Amino acid sequence: MPALIVIGAQWGDEGKGKATDQLGTDVDYVVKFNGGNNAGHTIVVNGEKFALHLIPAGALTETCTPVIGGGVVVDLDVLFQELDELKSRGVDASRLRVSANAHIIPSYNRTLDKVTERFLGKRKIGTTGRGIGPTYADKMNRIGIRVQDLFDASILRQKVEAALDQKNSMFLKVFNTKAADVDLVTQELLKYADRIEPMVCNVTNLLNEALDEGKTVVFEGGQATMLDVDHGTYPFVTSSSATAGGACTGSGVGPTRIDRVAGVAKAYITRVGEGPFPTELLNESGDWLRERGGEYGTTTGRPRRCGWYDAVVARYATRVNSLTDLVLTKLDILSTLEEIPVCVAYDVDGVRHDDMPADQTSFHHATPIYEYFPGWSEDISDARSFDELPKNAQDYVLALEELSGVRISAIGVGPGREQTIVRHPLV
Repeated sequence: MPALIVIGAQWGDEGKGKATDQLGTDVDYVVKFNGGNNAGHTIVVNGEKFALHLIPAGALTETCTPVIGGGVVVDLDVLFQELDELKSRGVDASRLRVSANAHIIPSYNRTLDKVTERFLGKRKIGTTGRGIGPTYADKMNRIGIRVQDLFDASILRQKVEAALDQKNSMFLKVFNTKAADVDLVTQELLKYADRIEPMVCNVTNLLNEALDEGKTVVFEGGQATMLDVDHGTYPFVTSSSATAGGACTGSGVGPTRIDRVAGVAKAYITRVGEGPFPTELLNESGDWLRERGGEYGTTTGRPRRCGWYDAVVARYATRVNSLTDLVLTKLDILSTLEEIPVCVAYDVDGVRHDDMPADQTSFHHATPIYEYFPGWSEDISDARSFDELPKNAQDYVLALEELSGVRISAIGVGPGREQTIVRHPLV
């Protein structure tokens, strides 16, 4: 049975949650391996919409165990709000398992995130202000607080004090903001200890033993390839490893155990926050895509920047992640267009680039080179096989497959679980 990584192949919001959820009862474990509650998945089950921010999509399938890996940063308040919300709607998420090594987002890092963005002004990154970046910075600076620290009050207080020795100086002297109180923060965190303790485990052992037993494990990425801290449009990126390699470091499962890597991409493209975006449409076409596609953030509600499909980004994602499959979502949104542009290359100061430019400056100045494909007028939301799609829709999919350098194994034609055309099963 496979170990499958599902990651975003663009700038996020591609529909990874639906792609994971749609695998259904074929999956035993779904693992969130990076990020925090700075991104969300919207999943529609029997016409009912669920917005998940921190809990993996597997929570909506009774036979699946959702897992939060060590590469995730956890806002405990958000975690329990989500658990309570699911319970109130009849979803039993008590199967959730949380890595003892996952880092916790303390209140002072949410404060730091917000004041830092204000301080940067025009140079802001466009973060969600949820403390994600500062918590990953603490992790690398070795002053972070982990889930396991909740179970030793003395150790927890020492770690909070060590972190605030640095941060309170910044709050007071740089940002002119009130200092955080060590004891108050410690008590804020300790109140969650008893509730989370039954969920905490050695996730590395849990997942490797599951694979040894022939069970199916899906690694569900947060954010996406172009937001990866190493391989994305730095510095306009997230603070974690959102590519396939991050699934291994964020879960404790080695790379030789991975069988398939599926990228998820919209039939067009969007991004949120700041940063370069070659195919961005600052016109009526962009507004049309945004409204027709409901392109507003699941977590923040921010309007997403919209553009045509970028095959250069898709080829880059295929290489960086060693994609074996591509899941194409929201094809139905493009219905009614007479023709559909696809970016096949970039022009940078008169030079054609078929691949991603090597430096950020060139990427920032890249303008898209388009090819145009005939559109279709038919409603495709009821199509359940590739042959049921209009000929022009089929041709569009096949063109994206060739341009992206990876087979398109599934096609989303609507938000529902059942509105997916499967060409090649992922598990």
